[in-house]
Amino acid sequence: MSQRRFHLVLNVNSGTVQALGVTEADLRAIFEARGLDVTIDADPDKQLSERIQTALESDADTIIAAGGDGTVTALATAVIDSDKNLAILPLGTANLLARDLGVPLDMEECVDALATMEPLAIDVSEVNGTIFLHKAVIGVIPELAAGREYIRGQGVGAKIGYMRYFFRRIGRARRLALEIATGDGQTRIERVQAIAVASNAYDEGLGRFFHRDKLDTGLLTIYVLRHLNFGDMIKLATGMLAGHWRDYDALDISTAKTVTIRSKKPRLQLMIDGEVTSMEVPLNFKIYPRVLSVLAPLRAIKEEIAEEQAEATGTMGQTA
Repeated sequence: MSQRRFHLVLNVNSGTVQALGVTEADLRAIFEARGLDVTIDADPDKQLSERIQTALESDADTIIAAGGDGTVTALATAVIDSDKNLAILPLGTANLLARDLGVPLDMEECVDALATMEPLAIDVSEVNGTIFLHKAVIGVIPELAAGREYIRGQGVGAKIGYMRYFFRRIGRARRLALEIATGDGQTRIERVQAIAVASNAYDEGLGRFFHRDKLDTGLLTIYVLRHLNFGDMIKLATGMLAGHWRDYDALDISTAKTVTIRSKKPRLQLMIDGEVTSMEVPLNFKIYPRVLSVLAPLRAIKEEIAEEQAEATGTMGQTA
């Protein structure tokens, strides 16, 4: 296999970049020490759309999203319709897709692994034309996330003020009436504190907090949280850490290939892969199976092949 050519787009405002003071020179030294061919774009003065277009027009076969989940999603949106692979250098706060793929979270370990990673085809989801790779959340959660973003980088006083706002908002949160319609013709009305539509499903297991083993099932998973008070938060968080949260009585879980959510409100606030936005109702969700080529460690590739072989063997056994 010929050596890959990388084009790296660095988000200088992402969590880890800010915390560690990562610079273009640092990244260049790390890649050069490993003999990797990379072009680095760390220009914060250009629009991200312009930087992405430059990456697409480059001769690189792989575009690296160096930042958090928002950066990864923005680059993935452009890569889907190209002949390029996406790679992730996890420099954000949550790094959710990187964790799902088994990408090393340490910066130098990740660059070490890039040379041996292989393309993995994963699903991509969409709501009203906006791509997401992990989940879109409606309800009280986006409001809390917007408050968190507002105080990012501010002092202790602002953080204390946010905690007061957090507990006050949870205590006063009203349920939202939504109509949920799936592509199989099922329609229901729910009064919820929050609803998440995820690309594929979260796994249960000790310490597996918001983790997905499968990224290519071709199914959206709908998580409806009917009420959320302080006690609910503790129970749900404890259940997630302990690995048995699916049977929580306030939580309803279902799957579909398409979902439409309607409300009496003309617009709803959403948190999409960590970024808060507002959209007109109805919200139309779709999933596109295996349309994004993303580099993943060989372990993930081998596990996928083994699962496909096991499924094929099972199908042949049933046919026989």
